[in-house]
Amino acid sequence: MNAIHTDKAPAAIGPYSQGIRLGNLIFTSGQIPVDPATGAIPQGIEAQAHQACRNVAAVLSEGGSGLEQVVKTTCFLADMGHFAQFNAVYETYFTQKPARSCVAVRELPKGVLCEIEVIAHC
Repeated sequence: MNAIHTDKAPAAIGPYSQGIRLGNLIFTSGQIPVDPATGAIPQGIEAQAHQACRNVAAVLSEGGSGLEQVVKTTCFLADMGHFAQFNAVYETYFTQKPARSCVAVRELPKGVLCEIEVIAHC
């Protein structure tokens, strides 16, 4: 197993890695919409979904993969009322339509509105 670390995605806020590469697979930790350059969290579900997707892409890139090689996503929403808005952004990044689970949760770290984790092939 090889831990993945990039400054182009937010640093882990706990005892975990941004991602793990194991053979031909990458498993990312959940990526929340924190701008890695500023630490800022954008306002609104669309802006947060874009940032979370960019963070996932950065971790995958560092591990030698990309969004087009994602086989499974798990998406967490703080409010299922944001489902349609989240999907509108999500589909612009995950154009190959990987398998997906999307669930509403009571709360996410730092009070964000969404979080995305993926499994990708290398």
